[in-house]
Amino acid sequence: MSQAHNDTTSAPLVSVVMPIYGVERFVADAVDSVLSQSFIDFEFIIVDDLGPDKSREICESYRDERIRIVTHEKNRGLAGARNTGIRQARGQYIALLDSDDRWTMDKLEKHVAHLNDSPEVGVSFSRSVFMNEAGELMNTYQMPKLSGITAEHLLCRNPIGNGSAPVIRAQVFADIAFENNLYGDTEQYFFDDNFRQSEDIECWIRIASLTSWKIEGLSEALTVYRLNSNSLSADIPKQLATWEAVIDKSEKHSPELVARAGGLARAYQLRYLSRQAIRLQDGKLALSLVSQAMKQAPSIVWREPSRTLMTVGAALLQRLTPKAVYRSLEPIAIKLLGSTQRLRIALARN
Repeated sequence: MSQAHNDTTSAPLVSVVMPIYGVERFVADAVDSVLSQSFIDFEFIIVDDLGPDKSREICESYRDERIRIVTHEKNRGLAGARNTGIRQARGQYIALLDSDDRWTMDKLEKHVAHLNDSPEVGVSFSRSVFMNEAGELMNTYQMPKLSGITAEHLLCRNPIGNGSAPVIRAQVFADIAFENNLYGDTEQYFFDDNFRQSEDIECWIRIASLTSWKIEGLSEALTVYRLNSNSLSADIPKQLATWEAVIDKSEKHSPELVARAGGLARAYQLRYLSRQAIRLQDGKLALSLVSQAMKQAPSIVWREPSRTLMTVGAALLQRLTPKAVYRSLEPIAIKLLGSTQRLRIALARN
């Protein structure tokens, strides 16, 4: 297979890589968002990871010469499917899209401009707006740090936020590539196929720890991220276990980083998973997780008082109030949060 750093003569500037597996309810929305981009110099590599539904059939129904469907011989998971797409990519920039998410129509245009104007930036990402499972915008946002991102910050956080947010120079993947023969053939890997969750943050940590490329974000919400209760991220205990495995791997190549920031990173992860539990209506688990977070690193209270105390308050409210009462209060809180976030985005843009 072709590698991420291929000769790009006569090739499109951007390669869009989208794995598909079990997403027949969502995949048309994702494909439409790519094909309607204002920036048109791209190839669209769809990697069929052998799902049991009609996802591939839906993708095959599109008649656009930029689409190329690559098929696995056996299921490899999200990391493996992304790797296959990256190996096939011919573009200088590689845009990742998960097939249950979508993009705004100007996403590629704005990331290409960012990367063209900033040769030191290897990973350009955007803020994301949440949508529910039905595809309706929730008007709340991922609001990460956008600049000055270090390996320590990535260990403690995932400012990129999700796998549909970044556009990455192909050279970055070439710089972190490693060889493996998980499938009987020695191939180049970029994401670690051993991870079925947290594969993205593991990759970002390697980029920040082992290369000099900068990671920067755009203030606008150019990615629409679906909160899907059936997604991999909904399995909280498994997600925590996989995150711990990421820390173990990171410790092998960057022991000083993990020694310096590992405890704080675990506290932030526990607090994040507490918010996931709140979203899944499990107040008992949410309260347990945020309590563990503050015990692990009490400093998260004064480092980020509003976010920590809001998580505690929401967990307590969900745990102690009748479900009907909580559900009546939740939309009000979400509306207030969204208004505050939109104001911050608008001020950053102006």
